[in-house]
Amino acid sequence: MAVQKKRKTRSRRDMRRSHIKASKPALTNDENTGETHLRHNISPQGFYKGKKVISIKEKNIPEQEQE
Repeated sequence: MAVQKKRKTRSRRDMRRSHIKASKPALTNDENTGETHLRHNISPQGFYKGKKVISIKEKNIPEQEQE
């Protein structure tokens, strides 16, 4: 089994790990509503790939609370 003769420095270790980093989430705009949402997920209005896949009920807010 291979055993290193000398300890790797922090600099060498960090240079090796320089490519390991978090990436931004992939976002897309919905064709129908124009909303931004995560790729491969439905939009807040229930659209996926431009098609309505789920109907979302709107909240009924009494008129007194709206004012």
